[in-house]
Amino acid sequence: MSEPRLLGGRYELGEVIGHGGMAEVYSGTDIRLGRPVAVKVLRADLARDHSFLMRFEREAQAAAKLNHPNIVAVYDTGEDISDDGLSSTRVPWIVMERVEGQTLRQIMTSGRRLTVERALDITSGILSALDYSHRHGIVHRDIKPANVMVTPAGDVKVMDFGIARALADASATVTHTSAVLGTAQYLSPEQARGEIVDARSDLYSCAALLYELLTGRPPFTGDSPVAIAYQHVTEQPQAPSVFDPEIGPEIDAIVLTALAKKPADRYASAAEMRGDVERALDGQPVTAKIPVQEAPTTVMSGLHGSSTQVATRQRQSTAIWLGSLVAVVVVVLGAMLVLLKIFTPAPSDQVAVPDLQGLTISQATKLLTNTGLLLGDQLPQASTDRPKDTIISQSPNRDVQVSKGSTVDIVISTGPGQVAVPNVVNMATVEQAQAALTAANLKLGAVTQENADAAAGTVIRSDPAAGTMTDPGTAVSLVISNGKVQVPNVVGEQASQAETELANLGFNVAHVTQVDTTVAAGTVLSQDPVGGTSADQGSTVTITESSTS
Repeated sequence: MSEPRLLGGRYELGEVIGHGGMAEVYSGTDIRLGRPVAVKVLRADLARDHSFLMRFEREAQAAAKLNHPNIVAVYDTGEDISDDGLSSTRVPWIVMERVEGQTLRQIMTSGRRLTVERALDITSGILSALDYSHRHGIVHRDIKPANVMVTPAGDVKVMDFGIARALADASATVTHTSAVLGTAQYLSPEQARGEIVDARSDLYSCAALLYELLTGRPPFTGDSPVAIAYQHVTEQPQAPSVFDPEIGPEIDAIVLTALAKKPADRYASAAEMRGDVERALDGQPVTAKIPVQEAPTTVMSGLHGSSTQVATRQRQSTAIWLGSLVAVVVVVLGAMLVLLKIFTPAPSDQVAVPDLQGLTISQATKLLTNTGLLLGDQLPQASTDRPKDTIISQSPNRDVQVSKGSTVDIVISTGPGQVAVPNVVNMATVEQAQAALTAANLKLGAVTQENADAAAGTVIRSDPAAGTMTDPGTAVSLVISNGKVQVPNVVGEQASQAETELANLGFNVAHVTQVDTTVAAGTVLSQDPVGGTSADQGSTVTITESSTS
């Protein structure tokens, strides 16, 4: 039997308990503390992609800041080395609290229908987690059923801060390689447009999730993620009560307020939205505006009545007669149009959508114009395999037949985006550091040397520093150890103290005695090299100490 895989010399991996788009989750045991854990490991094939590596590391950094009963806790992080014989790749991992239970996605796909009260109760737990993360400066940006666990005891746990970003990060848009970050069914309009998001984007996603818990379907559906994202931007959702009459107007008000297109029209905070959810659970009035319901039209009828009623019936008879006449005219005109269509060939107004992928906006606009189509929405998205300002994807796709004058939406590349400077401090050679920089799409800059308590050639710092976000191709300067250490001045110290001080700096110590009765025996009278000079690590410093004879 093969030995269990061990990470960090501490975490023993068991079976795979979950799969994601970028990682696998294993059951595990912390052998040091003897507790069960879950270990998320980035897929080895994605670890070579710097954008995925950054996203995974950002998840660890974001989640590690958060300690809340409704958020899956992160205990530890680290990285393993994957070696295929040709090259080695660092594969990061995250050790998390192991939560027993099911995700909301599993619950919903199992066919179980939640009660309105349970749906609100779960949403309250999610909003409690979001309120905490928002107050700590973190926006989740991917609230969806697959990222919410429900324990056997009914507790709610929000997980996967894989695309979470700091509230203060001005670059926090939805861009990512070959995919819109965030899941289309729960995407806020500002995410779909590639704009900067804030905490109110999470409230929109939470409302979309609540909508599905209540009705069994998300607020918008479509044939493609781009089509769904387009609806989030342009269309108004139907009230949940349209699909379930048992849903009251107060709940409609909560959902539709949080699903407002403009962030300013939503709840101001997760705490405010949670307050309304709790009020709805308690049967109390909510602060959100109740949707106006149109009163049904009632028809008064009777066999006998007043002169007014008789007049009304006469008017109704006249209306019926006129309506019948109009109907006859419509039928005749319709028949004429059908005959006209049969005997007169109509010009075709259907055209095939051209292939826009790889084109610039100006090229696409010209091609669409020549085809009789228009350029629609342009969603920005970062990409490492498409040049900046070229089209990544389109909706409708190429060769689809559409009417002339239709619009074609596109996803446009914003380039690879910024990258993080890797941590190269303590790497033994410049060559190792250069390889790490190249893997991060950065260049090696100037290399200088300084005295340092480290082996010669060891990297002691970089500029920009590790973790700094910068443009691809930026040159990173390194400072390495020259293997030399400044010799301290030990003259006047006791020889035993001087020897310890020098040995701690890596020097060998040689002793010479000299008779001198003017100072205490064992006092250092001189040294070679003298204090303040630089000497190689491991070299010898000779100290002359006094003796009485």
